[in-house]
Amino acid sequence: MLAALITDQETVALQEFDHPEPEPDQVVVDISFCGVCGTDVHSYQSPGPANPSTCGHEWVGHVSGKGADVDRLSEGDRVVIAVPPSCGRCAACHAGQMEKCQTVLLATVGRGPFSTPHGGFAPHLAVHHGRAVLANSALTDEQAAQIEPATICFHAVRATAPRLGDVAVIQGAGPIGLNTMQWVLAAGAGEVIVVEPADARRELAKDLGAHAVVSPGEEADALIAERTKGLGADLVYECAGIPATVQSAVNMTRRGGRMCLIGLAIGDASISPGAWLMKEIKVSAALGYTHEEFEMAMGYVADGRVDLDALHTATVGLDKLEEVLIDLGSGSSTQTKVLIDPRV
Repeated sequence: MLAALITDQETVALQEFDHPEPEPDQVVVDISFCGVCGTDVHSYQSPGPANPSTCGHEWVGHVSGKGADVDRLSEGDRVVIAVPPSCGRCAACHAGQMEKCQTVLLATVGRGPFSTPHGGFAPHLAVHHGRAVLANSALTDEQAAQIEPATICFHAVRATAPRLGDVAVIQGAGPIGLNTMQWVLAAGAGEVIVVEPADARRELAKDLGAHAVVSPGEEADALIAERTKGLGADLVYECAGIPATVQSAVNMTRRGGRMCLIGLAIGDASISPGAWLMKEIKVSAALGYTHEEFEMAMGYVADGRVDLDALHTATVGLDKLEEVLIDLGSGSSTQTKVLIDPRV
């Protein structure tokens, strides 16, 4: 079978792999759809190969085989990709910090014992059964393929939640920003402002409930000042994943405000420590999620409180992956969330 990997900067290769056979603690999943993530785009634009395990890490599929030690899943089950549960063996787990499990962290970044030779840009994949979560039966395959990034945003907003009535700014209206915006609205923010350079994405943010949308720069600064009587936002979620936007997120906050870092910027970011100090800013960051949060996020999507269908703009075959990465990285794409169907 063929699996797509980013093997170097601006290089996608379709490589031959044997049809996977499950190890005792693994399941084989027949992939239905795999989402193209902003991390995939950044990896494509960066020197060197992408981590094979994270190249295609937003998928849904059906279990077609399982190892001898797997009893929690059955063939035919529809599953979505997740990080594994806490291991119970690492230093963090032994310290009672199960939510900071080091094995889970390694799996989140595609390292350690849960890594795989390729990701979900392939028709079949063998993974540890702990990484497969049963999909909510009320979700379509297209929705289920978007649950992994939706849960990342759910986790971030749950950890750094707006207070009732807060003015919250979402910086970046890609899939992560638009997901975050919907969770922030559900969490009770009083006003949500989305800062995004692309016209189509600003319009989509408005359609999904943003109270105001604006281009970055002076226009955004003026609007936020107007809406907050010059104070600045109570809370800014940085979802653009660009080094320069880390400082601009802080610039938008009021004194004593909060900034939550969600977007993954490749490379170092320049900051102004004096501004952070003078503002007494509270900065948090969010990475990963728990299985409990997967279940909760799927429930919100299933009952219609979070709309993933509006984010899904195209589905293409495996041979079109490189075209999608080029398009999404161009800065002028009309697409939001593109799904790869490896069966095509």
